[in-house]
Amino acid sequence: MIESARARLRRRYGRGRLVRLSPIFLTVVIASLAYATPPDMAFSRLLPAAPALAAAMWPVFPTILLGTVCLLLMIGLGMVFPDLGTWWTAGGIIAVTVAAAYGSHLRLQRERTLFQVRLVADAAQQVVLRPVPRHIRNIAIESLYLAAAAEARIGGDFYEAADTPHGVRLLIGDVRGKGLPAVGAAAAIVNAFREAAYAETHLIDIARRLEACCIRYNDAFPAEGSMERFATALLVEIPHGDKRIHILNCGHPPPLLLSRGTLRVLESSNPSPLLSLSELIGEHYTVDTFDWAPGALLLLYTDGIAEARAHDGEFFPLTDWMGRQPRTPPRELLTALHRDLLRYTKGRLDDDIAALVVHFGEPGGPL
Repeated sequence: MIESARARLRRRYGRGRLVRLSPIFLTVVIASLAYATPPDMAFSRLLPAAPALAAAMWPVFPTILLGTVCLLLMIGLGMVFPDLGTWWTAGGIIAVTVAAAYGSHLRLQRERTLFQVRLVADAAQQVVLRPVPRHIRNIAIESLYLAAAAEARIGGDFYEAADTPHGVRLLIGDVRGKGLPAVGAAAAIVNAFREAAYAETHLIDIARRLEACCIRYNDAFPAEGSMERFATALLVEIPHGDKRIHILNCGHPPPLLLSRGTLRVLESSNPSPLLSLSELIGEHYTVDTFDWAPGALLLLYTDGIAEARAHDGEFFPLTDWMGRQPRTPPRELLTALHRDLLRYTKGRLDDDIAALVVHFGEPGGPL
């Protein structure tokens, strides 16, 4: 697998180098055609295209250097073919080269700015979505995150896992919106969970803490426009030494449990209100309990996965997909999910995607 990955990187690097050399190839082709064909075909008039193409991928100085080479080639062709209209084309080469150099300068400025934005987003991601513990007692946990706003690398989806005296507690959720504007709300919710997961005895009390956090954040940083900022959230508690899962669902997609070849959709008997909406629809929280068996896989996910669409508008068949999966480690399951999502949507993701996979071992024992 490592060798095949290296081979793919070599092929990708080789293709990228050919693309970067394309302005030189274009210059050689145009000059060759201009020299080998009758003057009235005037292939030399295409020489300004070479520095224009170089501006899209080269720095300023190489772009100017290529424009100078094209200018010298044009002067040389004019000496071979006196009626070629050398000075008009030479003027065009000079004008295009100057514009291309300026365009290359602007492109490099934008690239540097984008690089800085990505550094800031990466730092924010380390705060909001720090790596979850991969092993906690008898369970293994793996995570997946893909942001729809690729420039930012982070959006409104969030997750967290904590080993507490009350059991392993998990959080996954989705703030309305995407990109950097949703990061602050997601960070506030995750930080509130990190404190409440240890301090509170019951999931309902954690949900109330998250609700209060959302309300305070919305008061401090109101959402733009008339739409209220809210978030879905799913709280999971796995008590130590027990074969039960406690789930509190605040308007989030239900998790999937694959156990002994049977898939269960862990629907809530009475969904709890979305975060920051309890004042509108009432504060009625419900905790549901489900059993699990050793070797089971629990998939927590955000709606970006369930609502991923193919070009014909069909949703990704997540439940059917999960039911077809063999018994596999959590990392391999998420790798397969990532691959099949990109294949199903042709690489086009309209929403942020987050997922957690939990693999259960024997209660009270090692994984």
